[in-house]
Amino acid sequence: MNPDTRKALWVALISAAFTASLAMGTRQTFGLLLLPMQMENGVDPWAFGLAVALHNLMWGLAQPVAGSLADKYGTGRVMAFGGIFYLLGCGIPGLWPNNASVLLGIGFFSGLGVACAGTGMALAAIGRMAPPEKRGELIGIASAGGSMGQAFMVPLVYQLSGAYGAAAALGTAAVASLLIIPLSRNIEWNPQPGRKPSGGLRALPGLARMSLADRDFALLTGGFFACGFQLAFLTTHLPSHLALCGMSAGLGATALMLIGLFNIPGSWLCGWLSGRMRPEMALGGIYLLRTLAIAIFAMATPTELGTMVFAAVMGFVWLGTVPLTSAAIARRFGTADLGALYGVCFFSHQIGGFLGAASGAVLLQFTGSFAAFWPVMVVVGGIAVVLNWMCRPPAQRALA
Repeated sequence: MNPDTRKALWVALISAAFTASLAMGTRQTFGLLLLPMQMENGVDPWAFGLAVALHNLMWGLAQPVAGSLADKYGTGRVMAFGGIFYLLGCGIPGLWPNNASVLLGIGFFSGLGVACAGTGMALAAIGRMAPPEKRGELIGIASAGGSMGQAFMVPLVYQLSGAYGAAAALGTAAVASLLIIPLSRNIEWNPQPGRKPSGGLRALPGLARMSLADRDFALLTGGFFACGFQLAFLTTHLPSHLALCGMSAGLGATALMLIGLFNIPGSWLCGWLSGRMRPEMALGGIYLLRTLAIAIFAMATPTELGTMVFAAVMGFVWLGTVPLTSAAIARRFGTADLGALYGVCFFSHQIGGFLGAASGAVLLQFTGSFAAFWPVMVVVGGIAVVLNWMCRPPAQRALA
């Protein structure tokens, strides 16, 4: 790799990390605002929970489309639109906080924003730009850098919400999202010369059918459902669960911040592992560790120390599934259509996210507790372990 290419790669890597930090960090703060929006602005818990659920569903629906457009026209151009969508997504409920604006802003526009500017897009671009021998490690670095947003945005939004109100905190997040636009200029603004994706949006249905007909891709996609299901519930409802258990209001923010901090080394490690072992084996191990942590936390009486240990463990494996899943797809199908193929797989993740956030909100609305949800999280996680460990290596697939 010549010096100019190496410099362009590292500029893109740093820009991708910061862009993903803003996109992913902002959405991780929504759970902190559920109860404040209810008390300050009269936003019903069902509406806010449904908005976050719609955010996850819209993200999943838009990700394959955004990935396809990025594969054909350049990732940076699509990520710039993500900044505009996030401005609308946080700005509309920040200016006019009510049930309808929360559903429109957080549910619709911010879902489009994170699909266009989130980790999936950043990692697809870095995966194409990186040399094959360094791909897993550099994807892990980009993913780890993206985790810094959660560690930074969570305490910022928590402090702003306490001092000026939840609506003002959303408005600040809207203004911060504008930084995505200039940063995206450094990230694969034009498609790489010689790269031939399958044809953009027109080819997406056929690409989806082809990939899902592959047994092992389908298993990988099914396992990704559990990731979205577990993480969306925790992101949206962990602060409220802790408050209902009588813990301090700041503990939820501390837990989310710790998840972001510990996800930085965890994401790098998972990216590093993707170049040294089969990604599906590592994914199964992540789901197993995550599910055991959830089971122990659910059975124990909540304490501050126990919550922080739980957050640290979950953080270490929080987004490690993303670089590993990207690496597994690249090993099977190459990188030309990586954005679109990751989007197809990620749609399953976001169906899980929709169900995790929405069913938790409904459960809270009608029972006042999340107690019935924890066993479901354990069962779903156990299924994901089995699905990933059933995947065969690409060489064995060819023989079969």
